[in-house]
Amino acid sequence: MKIMIITDAWEPQVNGVVRTLKQTCAELTAMGHQVSMITPKEFKTIPCPTYPDISLSLFPGKQVAKRIKEFAPDAMHIATEGPLGIAARAYAVKNKLPFSTAYHTRFPEYVKARIGMPLGLTYAFLRWFHGPSMAVMAPTIVVKKDLEKYGFTNVVLWSRGVDLNIFKIQDSKALNTAHPIFLYVGRVAVEKNINAFLEIDLPGSKWVVGDGPAMAGIKEKYPNINYLGVLQQVELAKVYAAADVFVFPSKTDTFGLVILEAMACGTPVAAYPVTGPIDVLGDSAAGAMNEDLREACMQALKIPREVARAHAEKFSWRSASEQFAQHLKPVPSPEVHIAALA
Repeated sequence: MKIMIITDAWEPQVNGVVRTLKQTCAELTAMGHQVSMITPKEFKTIPCPTYPDISLSLFPGKQVAKRIKEFAPDAMHIATEGPLGIAARAYAVKNKLPFSTAYHTRFPEYVKARIGMPLGLTYAFLRWFHGPSMAVMAPTIVVKKDLEKYGFTNVVLWSRGVDLNIFKIQDSKALNTAHPIFLYVGRVAVEKNINAFLEIDLPGSKWVVGDGPAMAGIKEKYPNINYLGVLQQVELAKVYAAADVFVFPSKTDTFGLVILEAMACGTPVAAYPVTGPIDVLGDSAAGAMNEDLREACMQALKIPREVARAHAEKFSWRSASEQFAQHLKPVPSPEVHIAALA
């Protein structure tokens, strides 16, 4: 198929959405599909208020419509609910073209955490946005049920994967501090609940990989933590492999790709028993979940690295991408479409 994917999240952002889309595009191409992306790289942008790492495309409607017409996709997937996603949705609805969408992040919970907007208002916007979608792709069963509880229909599952060749058990001295080493990887922002990790008393040392709008305040408040900034995948894998426990304090993530990456490197996970960790870890012994995050960290220290790796091996990008392709809704052929419009 000729597949067009429209996303407001793209490089230089480093997050799960971008990683998922890049890996999915690579797998789809390897499977023989032709993939075209519409991203903020093609547009004039401004930094998102309170979140300058995110670029918002300015007045993209005409150019988005032009790109869709020129590519003439067999299937359209709108990955995000930003300006590009809204422009693609408007074109598809106007021209009666089927499309699929995805729910990558708990957007309402993030907005509430950042500016206090009531959940009901944001979910109302999301119901409007995803309403015409033929398939709303959610990463886990728990997220699927949550969306259906808020009135979403046509919700389907689209899982995630991990590159097991890059993220692997290896002898690494990337973190040269006292053991046990507790590691956080991800966006440094209020919605990630990173303070819950940094505040607890743990033996050994703590490391943080990533950046975000809360970094300056975090560094000032917790000067004794080791900060590495943003890392590329190969270096990141070495850091995972050098850590003893990966700590995932977020209570708002829909999945948590970093959980898979850590386990693939043999690093057991400590997390709260919430959406994301529950779905990824399941009833495996690859991590520890506890309402007391410190207790989860100490329990995770006892987990063998081989156990964590074995669980990660159950997730592949090829199977996730095949699942994605199955949910795509083909655009009618020109003859059929013209007849429908007539």
